[in-house]
Amino acid sequence: MDAKRFFLVILLLVIGCQPADITQQKSALMVEETVAEAQLSKQLKINRDALLKGSSEQIRIDAATVMLFSDDPLAREILLGALKQTENSAARIAVCKALSQARTEQKSIRNKENFISSLFDILNTEVGDTAKLASEAILIFDYEQISKPLERMVTDPSLLVKARLNAIYALRLQPDMRAVFKLIELLDDPESQVAAEAEKALRSLGTPIGKDAETRKQIRSELKRKGRDEFFRDLLIRQEAQMRKVQKKSDLWQEKYLASLEQIYSGISDDKARGQFLAQYLVDEEEMLRLWALEKVHRWRLGTKSRLPPELGPILVNLISDASSNVRLKTAKLLSLMGGVNSAEKLLKQLEVEQNDEVKTELFVALGAACYYAFLPDSEFKILPELRKQALEWAQKYLAEQDPAKTQKGAEVIKKLLAQNGLASAEVDRYLGLLADRYKKEKNSADGTLRGELLSAMASLCAQGAYKAESDKLFKPIFEEALRDGTDLVREAAVDGLIYIDKAVALKILRKDFVNDSSSIIRKKLIDLAGEVGAQDDLVWLAEKLGPTAEGEPAWQAMLKIFRRSDCGVLGGWFSKFDSETFQNKLSEEQTLSFLEIAERKAAAENKPEMLKNVKKKLVQVYTKRGDFEHTAEYLGMLHQLAQTAQEKEAILADLLDVYLRWPNVKAATQLVHNCLLQKDLEPNNVIVVSIETYLSKNPASNDPKVLLEALVKIKTPEPRPMWSEKVKSWVVRLGLPQDKNKAKQGSQ
Repeated sequence: MDAKRFFLVILLLVIGCQPADITQQKSALMVEETVAEAQLSKQLKINRDALLKGSSEQIRIDAATVMLFSDDPLAREILLGALKQTENSAARIAVCKALSQARTEQKSIRNKENFISSLFDILNTEVGDTAKLASEAILIFDYEQISKPLERMVTDPSLLVKARLNAIYALRLQPDMRAVFKLIELLDDPESQVAAEAEKALRSLGTPIGKDAETRKQIRSELKRKGRDEFFRDLLIRQEAQMRKVQKKSDLWQEKYLASLEQIYSGISDDKARGQFLAQYLVDEEEMLRLWALEKVHRWRLGTKSRLPPELGPILVNLISDASSNVRLKTAKLLSLMGGVNSAEKLLKQLEVEQNDEVKTELFVALGAACYYAFLPDSEFKILPELRKQALEWAQKYLAEQDPAKTQKGAEVIKKLLAQNGLASAEVDRYLGLLADRYKKEKNSADGTLRGELLSAMASLCAQGAYKAESDKLFKPIFEEALRDGTDLVREAAVDGLIYIDKAVALKILRKDFVNDSSSIIRKKLIDLAGEVGAQDDLVWLAEKLGPTAEGEPAWQAMLKIFRRSDCGVLGGWFSKFDSETFQNKLSEEQTLSFLEIAERKAAAENKPEMLKNVKKKLVQVYTKRGDFEHTAEYLGMLHQLAQTAQEKEAILADLLDVYLRWPNVKAATQLVHNCLLQKDLEPNNVIVVSIETYLSKNPASNDPKVLLEALVKIKTPEPRPMWSEKVKSWVVRLGLPQDKNKAKQGSQ
């Protein structure tokens, strides 16, 4: 061996003994030497370094893809050099994947034959995933381009078995009948591993194996007879069936795994432990598990009052730029609901580079929410005002979109970003004007949905916030004009806007023409508004809505609110109206009682004795009808105190006794009779005696009259009451009670 060759061997041995990071650096240097004679552009150097030293596989694949379609010949040299570097398998894999990705996306690769030699070198030297990826990359070529070297490799007994096995895998992937014929030939190969691998490949393709050479000859003849089209149709059917089988099995195991995770998660009660459990799956390499964890965080955010663990915040922020568009989408939707996460800056950066349109829109919505939360007075973190301005610029773009959904998102974000102070007057006027102008562009649209949503955003700015005054001034005439719109949603939003600006003025405008609007939402809003700021005049149209309809009860509640703000003059007039036939079936007992209770308090407060007396009489009627004898007795007692004449008092006592007897409350009835006997003897036609007579006569067979009579017999008076005593004796005889002379004697004393 000469000195030069000896030195080269020693150098290779030294390189092979280096640590991985040093080896990677050396491989990078070797690629640099490959193109050392040329002057690389700055961007090409960046792409080369990203391919050779990128921190993630996706970064390396992206770099390889950029250079694959570059017009710079040096970019191709870098890729070919990377494929030759056995020390940097990550770079080789990235190039192989970039080639396969180009085939999947049906992108044409210029001078792709440059890669044949390098890819076959990998098949000849590598094993495992790298060799498989090279086999998949070879699919960018037609079979004619690679058939000779591939068939030569698979049949060459001088090659290592691993190289021949790699070639068999590559053959299996080739969509060509000739590849299948070659695999059938290999079934008789003297190398057992090769024959076994060929059989395995044919079985995976669903091709019959045959027991001997003659059978295999027949199989080849049958395949030729079918022809290329039928062969591939059968192959496609078999592969689809196999894919469905594999997918079904994969789905089953996925369900089982997720069910196990769900069970473990459900058993964790401590918030901190639960957060730690989710954190490990939010960063899992499997997209399925990251999505599962995100769904749990979403449910936690919406379903409980406990706060999310703070350590989840930075993880969620990192997921904004996740490789999976599904993860980015779900993360953006989650962050749009969350405060307390400082995500605005990362959201803005991802928004600027995001390619997926759906994800981009959700990132924009989340950015608006993040800025809104950041500028709240009690926010846990602050962001630069410039971020809000950039978010507003994005909102302007979305507001101008033709897609109504995007326009609506733009309006919603503008609404959020104008909720707090911090913008110059000119900026405020500009964005409010943009909302107004965008609404005007939709005025002639047949579909009023977007007009309604734009007006809704404008109305919200008039409800509250830092720029309410500016919003009120600009949007009020727009709301008034929109009341004539034929779309319910538009009129509903216009009504909201006018109410937010000035409730009293809004009621004055709306009650002229919108009391019976076709929109039930508007009618309900007007009823509620009348309850808040309405007066005597509004009672008339509200009363017309009373009854067993959907608006009957809301209208009554609004009337009650007005009654509470009114004086006795108003209540007295409606007291008479409610007693008329017009309202006999419009008010329930509960509604009548609620009005009477208000009238009672007002009459007492304003010292209106006659009205108070009439209200109490009405209360007696209502409580009696309801069978509420306790309240009936209470109000009869009040009326007794208000009575001016003895005759009036006696009539009330008779009614009160009748209530006690119907209740029944024997003790109270007996006490009432005793009080009357203390005043005078009760003659047979006295109203008290008549009430008792009526009660005893109604159902003499029941036990209640006897209980009452036994109590009446026991009444003692300081002076004899002969007429009362005789009446009691007659009742005793009639009901067949045992006569006790001593008790009778005591009762007459």
